[in-house]
Amino acid sequence: NSLKAPTTSGQYEYILVEKRGENSNVGFIQLNRPKALNALCDGLMREVGQALDAFEVDSGVGAIVITGSDRAFAAGADIKEMQNRTFQECYGGNFLAHWNRVSTVKKPVIAAVNGFALGGGCELAMMCDIIYAGEKAQFGQPEILLGTIPGAGGTQRLTRAVGKSLAMEMVLTGDRINAQEAKQSGLVSKICPVDQLVTEAVKCGEKIASNSKLVSAMAKEAVNAAYELTLAEGNRLEKRLFHATFATDDRKEGMTAFVEKRKASFQDK
Repeated sequence: NSLKAPTTSGQYEYILVEKRGENSNVGFIQLNRPKALNALCDGLMREVGQALDAFEVDSGVGAIVITGSDRAFAAGADIKEMQNRTFQECYGGNFLAHWNRVSTVKKPVIAAVNGFALGGGCELAMMCDIIYAGEKAQFGQPEILLGTIPGAGGTQRLTRAVGKSLAMEMVLTGDRINAQEAKQSGLVSKICPVDQLVTEAVKCGEKIASNSKLVSAMAKEAVNAAYELTLAEGNRLEKRLFHATFATDDRKEGMTAFVEKRKASFQDK
């Protein structure tokens, strides 16, 4: 499970970054603060943002996987950093604003969650497009036990994913749910054995990367719009994006290949 020394390892203190997959077309980010159970300090989140920026402009990368260790995806934000902050500092500096970078990436992002995804860790996973969970994964928003509330999407994305009753229960009690409950409630789409989780997530990334990156971005935009728009507006956007695919070479190639009974060769144009 050891990572090959990535070409970019020198610039990162808290994460390991490389490319995975047979064609090296899946960006791979591993959170790497083992002693702190991958607590999400400001520096770590800034590095995640930098790595995502690099993968975003890399034309060879078609999908991105974010993972932690077997024991913890991320056990929460770094409380020591927060302990003495004032309201004025938080509000004035828009504390945690840059955490949102994960949710604005155009390329599909897959979270591979083993172990704890608590607080900010659960929020980070929910910013991704697809969540795969290891059999022993646990998800929770325990902020209430520290006298605060989730501040990076925990009350919003969780509610949209699992519904009001379970979201309220998790946010108000701090209780965790396991991988099976997470799948049942719609928070994750697949459960894998712990030692196969990352491989499966990368495989999913490879499937995505084998399609047109251009059209994948349109598909992701359309699905995300379902959370922001009314049904009528969402359907209108979908139709416009669907029509837009007809301006691409890849749409022409995909349909021609289908008619000619051969494999499509997408050029991301």
